[in-house]
Amino acid sequence: MSGKKTKIRLFVDADLSATAEVMLNDKQAHYLTNVMKLASEDEVLAFNNHQGEFLCALQNKSKKTFYLKVLSQTRPYEQCPDIWLLFAPVKKDQTDFIIQKATELGVAKIIPVITTHTISDKVKTERFIAQSIEASEQCRRVDLPEISEAQDLEKILRSWDEERVLYFMDETRQAKPALQVFDSNKNKAAILVGPEGGFSEAELNLLRSLPFAKGATLGKRILRAETAVAAALSVWQASVGDWREE
Repeated sequence: MSGKKTKIRLFVDADLSATAEVMLNDKQAHYLTNVMKLASEDEVLAFNNHQGEFLCALQNKSKKTFYLKVLSQTRPYEQCPDIWLLFAPVKKDQTDFIIQKATELGVAKIIPVITTHTISDKVKTERFIAQSIEASEQCRRVDLPEISEAQDLEKILRSWDEERVLYFMDETRQAKPALQVFDSNKNKAAILVGPEGGFSEAELNLLRSLPFAKGATLGKRILRAETAVAAALSVWQASVGDWREE
């Protein structure tokens, strides 16, 4: 074996039990052999969103047909904290950033929401899933965030599970700082970040009237939507989430 210092991680939708053989699709085989220049018997780390992470050896049946032979388990399955992200889609690159960073920051579920000022209603769920998988591979997650179809904000609020606190980022600063608000409630939670133009007055009034919703601010400066997502999730993880774990 070549013994590369940093082993490549790959998500596979297949069983990873001991001695299992996992056939690779054309895209995965191309990535490992042509992009990353792996050869037969090189080691790869694989995970499948329910069994954990496993050390595997790359094998080839022919010049174009490759599979992974499972060798041993390296990490057990572990779920990220039960924090959801609701966000209003923005321009393509910024939305890509949101999906990637939310995955890296340990979000369990991502829900695109359509608000009054949402500037982009083109939500490509398959693209979001692909990006979250790539981000999970890179950040060493062994689980994947659930990606929901886009939903209208008012509709999702009407059917909300009131046991899950919803923190909405309030640009008007008529709320306490996020660090104080997050630290006051450690139950299952969700963070809602509005569009570049902010929430409408009607949406803010609705959110403030809901018993399960709590406003929070992210400082004196107005943040771009993608910055607000990363900032809010970072504060939550540091104050309530798994950043506190040893």
